[in-house]
Amino acid sequence: MDKDCVIKTEHLKKQYTLGVIGSGTLRRDLQSWYAKKRGRTDPNRIIGAREYEKGEIFTALEDFNIEIKRGERVGIIGPNGAGKSTFLKLISRITSPTEGKITYRGRVASMLEVGTGFSGELTGRENIYLNGAILGMTRAEVDGKIDEIISFSECEEFIDTPVKRYSSGMFVKLAFAVAAHLDAEILIMDEVLAVGDVKFQKKCIAKMRDLAVDENRTVLYVSHNMSTIQELCSRCVVLDHGKKIFDGDVDEAIKLYVGGEDDELYSYEYVDGKYKEKVRRQYVNLTRAKFYGRTTSFFYDDEQVPLELTWTYLRDVERIGLRVEISDTRHYPITAFVIDNVGGGKKDEERSLRLKLDISSLATGIYCVRYVFFVCWNKESLPESVEIASGLTIRKRLRTDGGPRWQRAWGSVVSKGVEIVENGGD
Repeated sequence: MDKDCVIKTEHLKKQYTLGVIGSGTLRRDLQSWYAKKRGRTDPNRIIGAREYEKGEIFTALEDFNIEIKRGERVGIIGPNGAGKSTFLKLISRITSPTEGKITYRGRVASMLEVGTGFSGELTGRENIYLNGAILGMTRAEVDGKIDEIISFSECEEFIDTPVKRYSSGMFVKLAFAVAAHLDAEILIMDEVLAVGDVKFQKKCIAKMRDLAVDENRTVLYVSHNMSTIQELCSRCVVLDHGKKIFDGDVDEAIKLYVGGEDDELYSYEYVDGKYKEKVRRQYVNLTRAKFYGRTTSFFYDDEQVPLELTWTYLRDVERIGLRVEISDTRHYPITAFVIDNVGGGKKDEERSLRLKLDISSLATGIYCVRYVFFVCWNKESLPESVEIASGLTIRKRLRTDGGPRWQRAWGSVVSKGVEIVENGGD
């Protein structure tokens, strides 16, 4: 194991036996055994539950090999059931591998579920000391950090209240503060940060980055939020069905996870009303959306988005408007592009429209697009939606040209710059 390596796995494998193993009491186990021996129905079997064959197993992780060095910020992404949480549980020694070997160098602090490692009857302050003791720290060492932990957690008012009365958000804040400030060389974070508020999430991401850069600690981070993966991680691993399919550049990993160059992310056909919202379709019917002239949904900062929409008229229409809405992955609105009149047509006539969207003001990240067709009955009336469809996803990133570390973005919008009117120092 290399001197800079802190985690190394060799042919790691984890399997689980499907179904319930045992009923919880010897008497019921004997009842089930006797019924099976006589060919009768198990009296303790839940009605409607699937009956598993003996020895039926599920492989959560298979032949997983990885080396993680000190100071690395490694993101782990993949669909649900890919094996991400299983890997973190193995690293955290919550469960043991079926096969393979894990080698560590350093203490591990982990947040895998809300409230993990906390005793509900103890106060927040007492749980800080408890977690410190679990990591092998002395009382004096925890004393030196406790004020900083409490301040970071934003739970000062409730720190001497039993944590069983905390909300899930308060749990996360205190748990992260404890994990980040105690002396552990390896910090492991699952999706739990999603429970906290947006402001605290940003605070946590910044803290994890500082721990890796300034204190040379190792961070393993699992999330379905690709924006936070891009913001925090210097390396990314993609899992699928328990196997590692990629390990390397963050942008390339995200691209593989959300879709490659030749998939249908740049084009979508609306069949049987899929991805359409519940509005009356008496005027138009959107049939296809695509990025024309493109084979990818990734765009750089200096590119415009070439969008082509195709629809048919359901009746004779003189005038239809279009609103293209942009939101982030949490479906918070970011901006919109509006065309008051895209023309009209006869019933069953097909129409295509090509647009170019200027996304230069959007920060690096993933954005969702929604198309809203509307009509105005007269000059005084408000627009009325007649067709709404969610569709293509825009993935924007910056060119890696060695530019400034601080970008002119905080959130989803890039600033246009600032004009210095007067500088008293000159």
